[in-house]
Amino acid sequence: MIARLRLMMIQTLGNKKGMEMVQVAILVAIAVAVGIIFKSSVVDFVNKIFKALNSANF
Repeated sequence: MIARLRLMMIQTLGNKKGMEMVQVAILVAIAVAVGIIFKSSVVDFVNKIFKALNSANF
């Protein structure tokens, strides 16, 4: 069972489509991590923008 799973992983990582999936997964993980790290900054920025729009009666 483990040998079969290992063979499947090697085949998946060995072909081009598998590598593209790994790259996409890494990019998504990086985007989520950056979002979590800068969450408070982004929320403050968005709140400030909406407050400015509200006060300008836009």
